[in-house]
This record gives sequence, structure tokens and C-alpha cells, in this order.
Amino acid sequence: MTTLGTPLSPHATKVMLLGSGELGKEVLIALQRLGVETIAVDRYDNAPGQQVAHHARTITMSDPAQLKALIEAERPHLVVPEIEAIATPMLQELEAAGVATVIPNARAARLTMDREGIRRLAAETLGLPTSPYRFCNSLAELQAAIDGADGQPAIGYPCIVKPVMSSSGKGQSKIDTPADVAAAWDYAMAGGRVSHGRVIVEGFIDFDYEITLLTVRAGPEGAVATQFCEPIGHVQVSGDYVESWQPQRMTPQALARAQEIAAAITGNLGGRGLFGVELFVKGDEVWFSEVSPRPHDTGLVTLCTQWQSEFELHARAILGLPVDTSLRNPGASAVIYGGVDATGIVFDGVDEALAVPGTDLRLFGKPESFVKRRMGVALARADHTDTARANAKLAASKVRPRQA
Repeated sequence: MTTLGTPLSPHATKVMLLGSGELGKEVLIALQRLGVETIAVDRYDNAPGQQVAHHARTITMSDPAQLKALIEAERPHLVVPEIEAIATPMLQELEAAGVATVIPNARAARLTMDREGIRRLAAETLGLPTSPYRFCNSLAELQAAIDGADGQPAIGYPCIVKPVMSSSGKGQSKIDTPADVAAAWDYAMAGGRVSHGRVIVEGFIDFDYEITLLTVRAGPEGAVATQFCEPIGHVQVSGDYVESWQPQRMTPQALARAQEIAAAITGNLGGRGLFGVELFVKGDEVWFSEVSPRPHDTGLVTLCTQWQSEFELHARAILGLPVDTSLRNPGASAVIYGGVDATGIVFDGVDEALAVPGTDLRLFGKPESFVKRRMGVALARADHTDTARANAKLAASKVRPRQA
């Protein structure tokens, strides 16, 4: 039996989110609807989640001393990492000492915070199908990996380069010719969450489409079961999600294989909560790409498609509550970019956007805008994903951010 306390009382159930952007904000709202006391932590003041949480804290989460001091001071029942740039060795230390219960667990947070840990687990330990890959510590090593050296097969062109630690596609680029290699290395170095000087270079897979398979591990201790949401199709530009839709049509064989891969990787990571598993699909073939032990940006579409959004699923699963992953109706999402570099922007055209049939908006409330910063998302429900995609993109185009 799960017992939940009352917020701001001696018996409160307290959950701390490490990272409080737009995804964390929705998780915090879902937790508050269940009467949970929430603590929103981020690296800057007035982050979206900090605007709705009971408590807001600003620290450098990659600093072990700051992270330890905050967790020991607050003593939350659960610590929920929502971004990659966190001092995960400290989380492991605190978990081992019984100070913190990390979601899904500290090992999963460590492995998934960088692409090297999770890729080696998937390909080398679990034997899951992935693109060919190599890790590189310098521009010279990157070039050698692409060309082939020391008896290693060439990754070849085209290929994809990513920092081992980044989020939302930052620092990711496609290399088509030798002339692109140096620029791709520089872009990866600038885009990493933490300066590692290390990248992964992946051979290009000729896939038909890519999906996010939201995978939920939920249930009481000792009886955790795995459930799946309907697959989410999405479009990425330079590794950054720009639109998504649910459901993505797949062959029964491809869907079964996708679920098998997702169950294998999340089962090895363990714990409870929602995982975003990214996969490439061609016909009936499926390749593992990445996994995040938290709600996924492409899963914003579930705010208008599922009976319980990915954020509600995550909140319920981490609290040991029952979940419902079923689809309510098809739908789509489309990103709204800032368009300007400014602080405290305003949004014109909100009324025009909401006049598009079956649409809704989420404006994230980020205090600072950049030209390519995600400042909101348009959502659309419809009888068919094609209609929903068209309406979501139309609604997003009506919203016009500008400097006040």
C-alpha cells in the first residue's frame, strides 16, 4: 500500500527534481496533483519548474559538494534527475549511504547521462543492434575513426557526431565529406553539457523513420512490470526535435522487436519510472539509438493523446502507483522557437493559434529566449495523425515571440 502525505506538513511526501525545464515542470504539476511536496532545482533562477514548485533551489548540479549539501539539507523521499549534467557519482554515494532514493536508481542515472555508458551497455553487454560507432578524444582520432585505422573498420561517410554528454541534440551534426569533420568536432565541443573533449561518431543507418517508445516500469516493490505507450514518430533537425506524432504506424514485427529492445535496456537499468527509448526502424528491422530514464521531449505530444501523459505516468510510477498507458486519440506536437535573443519576451498570435481546431499550447515561461531555444509547443488532436500534424504546425506558426 502506498501512503502519501500532505504538502508542507511534517508528514509530507517530498520529491526533488534535479533539472526544472519544461519537462520537469509538467512532472512537478503531476506530482502536485497527487499531493506531493515538490522541490525544483536548476542551474538558473526562475526555471519553468521553479515557477510552479513548492520550493525553488538554484545550484550547479554538476558540483558534487553543492549537490550533496542540498540533498542532505532537504532530505527528500525521492531524487529525480531530469537532465544529464549532474554529479552522478555523488548520487551513487548518497544512495549507497541511504541518504537518497534516486529515480530510477543512481546507476541508471550515471549510465544514461553520457552516450558512452549507455551505448556500451546496449551494444557490448546486452548485444542489442546499434549503428557502428567509435569514441574519440580528439579531432585526429575522429578523422581516423571515419577513415579506418589500426585495423579498425572505417565508420565512413556519411556519419553522425555527438558529444558524449549533451541534450536535445546540442552539438550533434552530420558529416558528409572530409571538409565537414573539423567543423563537426568544434560544434560538438561547444554543444556538450559538460566539457569532456570526447565524442561518439556513428555510422549512418538508412532507416525509414525513427521513434520514441515510452516504456514504463511501474508497480509495487518486488512486482515491477513493464508497459509501453503507443510509438511516437518524430522529426529532428540537427538532432533537435521539431515535431512529433502518436501513434506512428509500424509493422507488427517491428513493434514487437522495438518493445523487446526497450524491455531489455530498461530492465537492465531497473528501478521505477518512465523511460524514453529512441529507435531507428527500417521495414521490420529495429536498431537501438538512445535511452533517457525520464520523460522525453518528443513525448510532449502525450499531453493531448493519452489518458495519462508521460509526465503523469512518470509521477505515478515513481510513487509506486498504478498506471494507464493507453491512447485516447491520435495527435501531434510542433515546437515554438524563441526567434530572438532577449529576456522576458512576449508572444503574439496566441488567440490565432488556439483558433485552429483541436489545438492547445504550452508556453514554457523560460525567462530568457534564444533564436533556436524551445519556448513552447503547439499540440493538436485529430482523428488521424496527418491532420493533427498539419494543425499542430499551423498553430505553432501563428505564435510569434518578440522582444517586449
